[in-house]
Amino acid sequence: MDAKRAYNEALAQQWIAAFNEHHIEHLLALYHEDAVHFSPRLLATQPETNGQISGHSAFRAWWQGAFDRMPDLSYSLKTLIANEDKVFLEYIRRTQGEPDLLVGELLEIAGDKIIRSRVLKY
Repeated sequence: MDAKRAYNEALAQQWIAAFNEHHIEHLLALYHEDAVHFSPRLLATQPETNGQISGHSAFRAWWQGAFDRMPDLSYSLKTLIANEDKVFLEYIRRTQGEPDLLVGELLEIAGDKIIRSRVLKY
């Protein structure tokens, strides 16, 4: 396995761990300052965003809102596939009072930071 692919796999593992710890600063450290995120849930709950947010302040607000609403939110990793500039994750999203969801997410990485993330399916 080449070094970049190994780095991207490790970054994705850190991403899952930071989510499960609800540690926003660790999450932000994985993203470029101008990163972009798309999610169907964003589109449904904040239609004015067209499903997309960008930048650390928007990410911080989105994640803090999620962690406040769902204090037991956790992700259980099922699949991780990495190459030199992308990581595909498939994980089970769990929170009390909601059915478990199988989620697919793509992380695009440039250098050592995530520049774009996209939830592909729920």
